[in-house]
Amino acid sequence: MTAVKEVLRRPLGHFTERSVAGLVAVTGAGVAFGLLLMLVRFRWSPLQDADHAVAEWFNQLVSRHGPLVTVLQAVTDLGGRPILIWLVTIAVIGLLIRRQPRLAVYLIITGVGGLILDPSLKTLVGRLRPVVDVPVASAPGNSFPSGHALGSFVAYGALLLVFLPALAPRWRKPAIALVATLVALIGLTRIALGVHFVSDVLAGWLLGAAWLGVTAYAFRLWRRERGRPVPPLTEGLEPEAGRDIAAAPAEEHVLEHPRSAVAELLVGWVLVFGALYGFGMFVSYYAGGTFLATLDTEVPRWFAERHTEVLTEVSWWWSKFGDTHAILLISLVFCPLVLAVWRRWRPVLFVALAMVGELTLFLASARAVDRPRPPVENLDGPMPTSSFPSGHIAATICIWLAIAVIVLPRTDRWWRWIFVALAVIMPVGVAVSRMYRGMHHPTDFMGAILLSALWIGLLYWVIRPNADLREGNRPSIESEDVDTLDDELAKAGRVE
Repeated sequence: MTAVKEVLRRPLGHFTERSVAGLVAVTGAGVAFGLLLMLVRFRWSPLQDADHAVAEWFNQLVSRHGPLVTVLQAVTDLGGRPILIWLVTIAVIGLLIRRQPRLAVYLIITGVGGLILDPSLKTLVGRLRPVVDVPVASAPGNSFPSGHALGSFVAYGALLLVFLPALAPRWRKPAIALVATLVALIGLTRIALGVHFVSDVLAGWLLGAAWLGVTAYAFRLWRRERGRPVPPLTEGLEPEAGRDIAAAPAEEHVLEHPRSAVAELLVGWVLVFGALYGFGMFVSYYAGGTFLATLDTEVPRWFAERHTEVLTEVSWWWSKFGDTHAILLISLVFCPLVLAVWRRWRPVLFVALAMVGELTLFLASARAVDRPRPPVENLDGPMPTSSFPSGHIAATICIWLAIAVIVLPRTDRWWRWIFVALAVIMPVGVAVSRMYRGMHHPTDFMGAILLSALWIGLLYWVIRPNADLREGNRPSIESEDVDTLDDELAKAGRVE
C-alpha cells in the first residue's frame, strides 16, 4: 500500500515542483517588467542616459553601411505583425484540421493577448521613439515596450511549445536554441535600426516571458484538471499529440531517387531555357513582317487607345494578383494547408520548385533576350527587367496550375473545379492587365505560357506530386466522406 501511495504521489509532486518553479520564473519576469516600467515612466536619468548612448552608438555603426541596414530590416520583419499573424493563423488552421482544438485555442489566446498588451502599454507609457543623427528606419506609434520583441517572444515561443513534440528528441534542444537566437536577433535589430531603446526591447522580452509563462501554466492546469500527466516544458505542451501534429508522418521519403531527380531537373531547366531563348530572340528581333510582329504592334496600340480611369484602376489591381508578393502569399497559405490536410511533402516540393524554377527561368531569359517594352505608354513606369517573357503571367500560371494539379485528383467534390477555373481565369486576367498597361507584347504572354507548360510538365514527370494516390492512397476528401468530415471539423473546433 505504501508503494502504491508513493507512485500516486510522484506525479503530483513533480507537478507541484514544476509549477512552483514556473510561477517563480513568471513572477520574476513580471516584477522585472514592472520595475522597468516604473523607471521609464518616471524618467530615471541613468537609464535614459544609457538608452540614448546605446542608440547613438548603434546609429553611427549602422548608418554607414547600406547592405547591413537591408539585412537588419529583413531580420526585423520576422518579428512584424504580418509574419507573426500569418504563422499563428496557419498553425491554428492546421491544428484544427489535425483535430487538436486545445492547442489551437492555446495559440489563439496567447497570440491575441500579445496583440492586446503591446498597444495598450504603449498608450499608457507614451514614450517617444529614439531621435538619431542619421535615421535609417521608421516605425509608427510609441516606443515602450517593443512590439517586435514582445510579439516575437510570444508567437515563436508559443509555436515552439505547441510543435516541440513533433520533433525528434535530438532536435528539440537545437530548436529551442534556434528560436531563442531568432527572438534575440529581432530585438537587437530594433535597437540597431534606431526605432527602440534598449529598455524597450528588454521590457518586450520580459513581458513576453511573463505572458507566455502565464498561458503555459494555465494550459498545464487544464491538463491536470482532466487527469492528464503534466510533462516538463522541454517536451512541449501536449507530448501525446506529437505524431498527429508532425508535418508528414505518413511519408517515409519525399523522392525515391533524389540524385537522379536533381540531375533531371537541372538538364530540363537548361532545355527549357534554350526553348525560351530561341522563341524570345525570334519574336523580338527576327519576326519582322510576320503575323506575330503585327500582333505585337497592333495589340499594345489598341489597348493604349482605350485607356480610361476605371479600366486603369482595375488593371492595376488585377496586375497585382501576379506580382511577387501575391504569388508568395498564395504559396505560403497553400503549402502549409497541404501538409495539414494530406500530410505529404511531395506536393509542397512540387509547388516550391514550380515557383523557384519559374523565377530563375524568367530572370535568365529576360536578361538573355533583353527585349524592350512596347512602344506605348508604360503605365507602371521603368522596370528592372526586360519585356520577354512576362514574369507576372508566368508566375500566375505556374502557381494556379500547380495548385490545380495537386487538388484535382485528391478530392471528387465539385469545388475542385474552382481551382481549374482559377488556373485559366487568373492568368488571362493578369495577361490582359499587363498588355493594357503597356508592359508586355502578346508574344511575351506566349513566352510565359511556354515557360509554364514546359517547366510544370517537367516537374510533374520528375517529382510526381500525386504519387501517393497511384500507390494506393484514396483521395483525402471524397463525396461520401464530406458529411463525416464536416462533423469532425466542427467537433475539432469545439473545446473539449
